Amino acid sequence: MQPEDQENKLEQEEFLEKLDEASTTSEVMPSLEEMLKQAELAAQEHHDAWLRAKADADNTRKRAQEDIAKAHKFAVEGFSSELLAVKDSLEAALKVETADLASMKSGVELTLKQLISVFEKFNLNEIHPVGEKFDPHKHQAMSMVEADAAPNTVVSVLQKGYLLHDRVLRPALVMVAKPKEA
Repeated sequence: MQPEDQENKLEQEEFLEKLDEASTTSEVMPSLEEMLKQAELAAQEHHDAWLRAKADADNTRKRAQEDIAKAHKFAVEGFSSELLAVKDSLEAALKVETADLASMKSGVELTLKQLISVFEKFNLNEIHPVGEKFDPHKHQAMSMVEADAAPNTVVSVLQKGYLLHDRVLRPALVMVAKPKEA
């Protein structure tokens, strides 16, 4: 072999090595097209996951709104069902044709006890302000009268007031003692 032939052979071998390196490099480093396809697939997956999460959040919000609407609509369901027994008692009293005054009175007293029991069960309490200091949050003064009680003290109740838990449902209509004139 001549030196030129040897040199050509070395060049060919170097070229083949570089070609092998280039082919292995392309296997390690994906082409831009492949990278773009992978990025597009990842973006589509993220978009789909976002759409599912958004739909899930919308469904949760709608269910919560429905639950709130049902809670408002049926809030008095327990109270109403307890009042049905009171209504039944009143209707039964009206059906009796040969009732005397004593039996009617005892029937009304029993019905009132049923109603008081329902009120207690649902924390609906009467306001009993006689002898208490006038409280504009719980009482509504109808007039002021001269009395032996201290000024601004409730001396009589014209109409009972009611509290639902600690909230005033209806203030008591009261007469208040006015200061004595000197």
